[in-house]
Amino acid sequence: MPSIKIQCPAKINLTLKVINKREDGFHNIESIMQAINLFDFLTINIEDSNITEILLDGNSADIPYNETNLVYKAAKLFLEETNISNKKITVFIDKNIPVSAGLAGGSTNAAGMLYGLNKLFNNILSESELHQLCAKLGSDLNFCLKGGCMMTKGRGEILEPHEYIERNINLIKPISLGISAKEAYTKFSEKVTDPKNRENYVNDLEWAVIDDYSELKHIKNKYPSAIMTGSGSTYYSFDDEFTNEDGYWIKNGLKTINYGVKSI
Repeated sequence: MPSIKIQCPAKINLTLKVINKREDGFHNIESIMQAINLFDFLTINIEDSNITEILLDGNSADIPYNETNLVYKAAKLFLEETNISNKKITVFIDKNIPVSAGLAGGSTNAAGMLYGLNKLFNNILSESELHQLCAKLGSDLNFCLKGGCMMTKGRGEILEPHEYIERNINLIKPISLGISAKEAYTKFSEKVTDPKNRENYVNDLEWAVIDDYSELKHIKNKYPSAIMTGSGSTYYSFDDEFTNEDGYWIKNGLKTINYGVKSI
């Protein structure tokens, strides 16, 4: 039974500027994204079968293990694009990246699924074709596939190499607070008519949501140099180590990395 294990890194946004709203409802952004050494792991197995099945399992109670999971959607899209059928694909998701945290946990898992299936099927798709599938599934997948440090544009699917710097990274997140990208961009659209203080924020989405959540204001007041990543609710700092306190998930001592999803 062919099997592969894929390491899927989280990302942070070193900058995130929202340029405008697109006709398709998404927003054009310019964001420097950086991969970090916080990983989920996918174990993918393939068997011949009379039918096509995609079965997910994992160690987290915070994500679904059905067709709504982006990993499932990635596997389904890969099979459709390659005309592969009569396979039973089982995936175990070892989740370490918090959910709805601005760390691209779902996106990196989906990119890892595409990458892993392509490896198992002898690189049936080129890197360019994999990136085309990534762009169909979500805004952060292209970066997660490539990794390192990139200036991302469009919805996030357009990648331009950016200078990579090895740095220490510390993370803090309110345990009970997750913010979806949809919520953050909606709040941005509502607030952008009154741009007061926006220039004070490296991340436009932090500016959009911080006033609505006491947990985010608590982090910013305690660690003024900390920056929210993505749509939140995780903050990162290069300098400050975060101190343990009730209600907050903390991960100190991480580092930037110069790669994306890969097999191990």
